[in-house]
Amino acid sequence: MTTWVGRTATEIAAAVREQRVTPREVVAEHLARIERFDGRVGAFRTVRAEAALAEADELLSRDLGQLPLAGVPVAVKDNLAVRGEANRNGSAATPDTPAGEDHVTVARLRAAGAVVVGLTNVPELCVFGTTEGVHGTARNPWDLSRTAGGSSGGSAAAVAAGMVPVALGNDGMGSLRIPAANCGLVALKPGHGVVPAGIGHGDWFGMSENGPLATTVEDARLMFSVLADTEQPPPAEPVTRSIAVSVRSPLAGVRVTRPYTIAARQAAALLSEAGHRVRPANPPYPVWLSTTSLAHWTAGTAVDAEDLDPRRLARRTRVHAAVGRRFVTGVRTGVRREQLRARLAPFFAEHDVLLTPALARRSPASVAWHERGWLRNILANTAYSPMTPPWNLTGWPAMAVPFGTLPNGAPCAVQLVGRPGSEAALLDVAGQLEVLNPWRRTARLD
Repeated sequence: MTTWVGRTATEIAAAVREQRVTPREVVAEHLARIERFDGRVGAFRTVRAEAALAEADELLSRDLGQLPLAGVPVAVKDNLAVRGEANRNGSAATPDTPAGEDHVTVARLRAAGAVVVGLTNVPELCVFGTTEGVHGTARNPWDLSRTAGGSSGGSAAAVAAGMVPVALGNDGMGSLRIPAANCGLVALKPGHGVVPAGIGHGDWFGMSENGPLATTVEDARLMFSVLADTEQPPPAEPVTRSIAVSVRSPLAGVRVTRPYTIAARQAAALLSEAGHRVRPANPPYPVWLSTTSLAHWTAGTAVDAEDLDPRRLARRTRVHAAVGRRFVTGVRTGVRREQLRARLAPFFAEHDVLLTPALARRSPASVAWHERGWLRNILANTAYSPMTPPWNLTGWPAMAVPFGTLPNGAPCAVQLVGRPGSEAALLDVAGQLEVLNPWRRTARLD
């Protein structure tokens, strides 16, 4: 008997279009896997079993041959509206009111034939790089003692556990790339304005972007084309690119551990052997990057929390918002972000792609971080994920790509960054890394 769990979205959609399997059969298999394993993983806040099966059946009334994601089960991060479901954003302070319509990205996925099987767990207001709270805890399927990361932790855990082949998340300071790196996935944070945002109250001043989580570059490319509402370009013929490799942390005082520096250097060596012009080069990160990152991170939370009852927020969230309120006015001017773009633009005029470690160290233990103090959360988050924030501040595209393993057997990863409009180039380089150094796609939970 053919099983569709563990297959790629591309394979599933092709089989549905060719009527080798029905959408209901595909969705039912994935719902069964969710039922079997999510008690251990904690990927989903809510599962739409009956609704998903009904929507799978409805696809049969459409022209399946025209649907790029025909019958593909997807998970959606719980800060994006899904028609008929409450959008809780990981909090007890948000209303339990069903959304009247889909977020535009969800609508695009459904229009392409995808079936939403559930909404995934996030940290409260999607603030932190670990995912736990009143609605559940998302663990890394490769190592259940560790957090899946955040804030798209539930979406990443669902894909890595084989509960869905692809998932929708978003990234305001690394919230796609962090959990993808932890869970051995491909994630693309598009550049500003490429995919509709509409996240929270103002997209964290335009820093947050919606994007795909997938187990293959091909699936990430397919889902990105749907989200961006563009024709899916075929993988390009190999092009020689100028690639800078840097293992230096952008944030002063944060050290990148050996497994991640080794991964970046080994990836660079493979790309050099493939014909790219690769050389060590550190971007000119300013000394004020740490304070600017903190100001934008906290100010985004302050704006998102404005209309919520603070008594129903976790203490770490309340403190984060309180700190951020003093920065909101200054952050809104966009001065520091423009200064950062101006400082880094010459580097990307010289280099097509920047290759870095995706993280500085493995993810923290899966514990009740939402019950711990604000400073402890800040230090833990900063120590393991200093590599991602600069590219939200600039608004430029960045990817997480699996590469190698950590000493405990969990996935390791690298980050690719490009100038505005370089999403296709990043996907091409990621695809080369996938061919040169294939990764395990789905964690074994049996």
